[in-house]
Amino acid sequence: MLRVEDLSVSYGSVRALEGVNLEVSQRGVLHGIIGPNGAGKSTLMDAITGRRRPTRGRVFVDGQDITERSVTWRRRLGMSRSFQRTSIFPGITVREQLELVASQLGEPNLDEIIDAFELRSVLDLVADSIAYGDQRRVDIALAMVGKPNLMLLDEPAAGLSTTETVALFRHLVALVKHRGVTALVVEHDVDAVFGFCDEVTALDLGRLLMTGKPDEVRRDPKVISAYLGTAA
Repeated sequence: MLRVEDLSVSYGSVRALEGVNLEVSQRGVLHGIIGPNGAGKSTLMDAITGRRRPTRGRVFVDGQDITERSVTWRRRLGMSRSFQRTSIFPGITVREQLELVASQLGEPNLDEIIDAFELRSVLDLVADSIAYGDQRRVDIALAMVGKPNLMLLDEPAAGLSTTETVALFRHLVALVKHRGVTALVVEHDVDAVFGFCDEVTALDLGRLLMTGKPDEVRRDPKVISAYLGTAA
């Protein structure tokens, strides 16, 4: 579904990513990306979605080289993105913005998304008046509209309580599996990542430490030394 080959990104003399290889071969998979601050997690997401041009390497989706394609082209291909800062439309109701995006992207089953993220109780409320946890769920619901093949989420649980985080990831897993979406999730809540993701990739200082099943990554000495030893 997604293949990243030898991906490198530099900001002047600073190398934010250096020779990263990543492959997610199946649909319906939740793939976590972890690492300390400055590891290159958001840069990796930006390079995959076209917001940052790599200095070296290639990005493939469904076997197609999309490295030189625009952000708009990738969205039409079926790639969506949500950001650490909630990017909802604050001045209109939840219903209005979901229906607006659904009409633009040809979403065939908006009710399924609304129910999966338990948004019916806030549909007719203006988005900036609802609780922050509800806003995060609206944000991810918008990314899910249009049946994307590949969804990239940057810290979806930022600012949420433990209870809200668990609920959000449960909703996300259910919809990812049901719709056959491949989702990459950058998240600092390692308990959520190891508890809900099918695979995990660990980065440090722009380099790949390892990719594997959650238990494998959690036990890896390099990952413990670089991140988990100070993240608890």
